[in-house]
Amino acid sequence: MEALLVIDMQVGAFQTPRFEAEKVIENINLLSTFFRQKHQPVIFVQHDGTKENFLVYGSDEWHILPSLTQKANDYCIEKEANDCFYKTELEALLQKLNVQKLYICGCATDFCVNATVHGALVRDYAITVIKDGHTTVDRPMLKAEHIINFHNWLWENLTPTQSRIEVKNTQEIVK
Repeated sequence: MEALLVIDMQVGAFQTPRFEAEKVIENINLLSTFFRQKHQPVIFVQHDGTKENFLVYGSDEWHILPSLTQKANDYCIEKEANDCFYKTELEALLQKLNVQKLYICGCATDFCVNATVHGALVRDYAITVIKDGHTTVDRPMLKAEHIINFHNWLWENLTPTQSRIEVKNTQEIVK
C-alpha cells in the first residue's frame, strides 16, 4: 500500500508568503485526487505549535488551507515536533493500513518535510518526495528556491537504507 503524506499545509504557515505556494497547492490537490481514485490513503499532518504560540491547536491558523481539498475519509495526524513520526500516531496508522511507500509533500521543506523524510528513511519506508509539492520561505542565508533545489538534490543522493529516495514531479506520478 502507498500513502500520500501532506505536511503542515496550514493557514498560519502561509501567512508569510511561501515560494510558489499556489502551484504547490494545485499539485497537492492533483495528487490527493489521484491517491483517492486509487483507494490509497491521504494523510494530512497538522503542527500543534501551542508551546511556541504559533499554529495553536484549534485556532484559525491551525486549520488546513481552505484551498486544499480534504475528504471525510482522509486521515489527520497532529504533531508537536518537526518529524511527523515523533510521538504521534503516524507509524501505528501506517502499519494498520499496511503502507510500505510514502509520497511526501508539504511545508516547510527545510524543517518538517526534511525531518519527516529522514524519519521515514530510518524506518525503512520506500519514499518519493514530490519535487514540486513542497515549499518554504526565504531564510537569512538562502532563498527559498535554493533551499528547495538543494533538498531535492540531497534527498536523491542520501545513502539509502532499504531503498533510495525518489524525487519526482507531480506529473510523473499522476500520468
